[in-house]
Amino acid sequence: RDPREGAMTRTAAAGAPAAAALAWLPAVFVLIWSTGFVVARFGMPHAPPMSFLSVRYALSVVCFGVWVWLAHAAWPREPRQWLHLAVSGVLMHAGYLGGVWSAVKLGIGAGTVSLLVGLQPVLTALWLANSARGTGRPQVLAREWMGLLLGLLGLTLVLSGKFSIGEVTPRNLALALVALFSITAGTLYQKRFVAPCDVRTANSVQLLAALAVSLPFAWLETEPMHWHPQLIGALLWSVLVLTLGGSSLLYLLIQRGAATRVTSLLYLVPPCTALLAWLLFGESFTTTMLLGLVLTVAGVAMVVRAPAAASK
Repeated sequence: RDPREGAMTRTAAAGAPAAAALAWLPAVFVLIWSTGFVVARFGMPHAPPMSFLSVRYALSVVCFGVWVWLAHAAWPREPRQWLHLAVSGVLMHAGYLGGVWSAVKLGIGAGTVSLLVGLQPVLTALWLANSARGTGRPQVLAREWMGLLLGLLGLTLVLSGKFSIGEVTPRNLALALVALFSITAGTLYQKRFVAPCDVRTANSVQLLAALAVSLPFAWLETEPMHWHPQLIGALLWSVLVLTLGGSSLLYLLIQRGAATRVTSLLYLVPPCTALLAWLLFGESFTTTMLLGLVLTVAGVAMVVRAPAAASK
């Protein structure tokens, strides 16, 4: 028997557990992402939003700094890249998280705000489709418009129930929309201007920029931080799991070629968050809201999948 056959068999057997673990990583990432909205519900009764986020950014920068130092990771060389990373960091961290956490502080539910910002793929796809003018591809495909209308119909069903019970107000809805437009603009900006670089140093620059923007708002807040066990737990989870773990896991998935699967699973974030919020906080989850949630997720899926389908 050829010894090489035995070596190949042992290699395949050793790689099987690793492949099985990799298959579960996208689902684990989505579950982690979903907890971000739930963590806001745990932390906000005990701290003002911008103060909490400033502490989170500062601790995350320290953790990433240690990681960068131990790994000898390379920093961006061009000053222009530092600027682009800073702008994307302000949008994707300070604007997005600041809007979400402030909205939750003002009473909006974790499931509702996750659904609102979950429209980000829709806005991104429509923007990219519109920017394709002159390339021979329609600006917005009929399927994309159908998905958008379906998503808006679902969102209307969900929000109608939330308005009637006083959960959604003009103020917290406006903050949730700030979060939505910030994450959309930040994603588009990063795709357009940020060159590939080490994810650890990139995160460090982005978080430093977010900290610089958030600190002045934190100083204006008059509510003190009460170091309740829930607040400490929310802070630790935000830093160690959401910032360090979530970012590292996403980086690993993209490096291993699983980015497409992650994108498809992100449609499950709003229902996953809504389920967690119902179980943990007793947030309302009526049949009408469930129908609206399903319609919205289906609409987002139609919009995001339409360009890929059209390009085949």
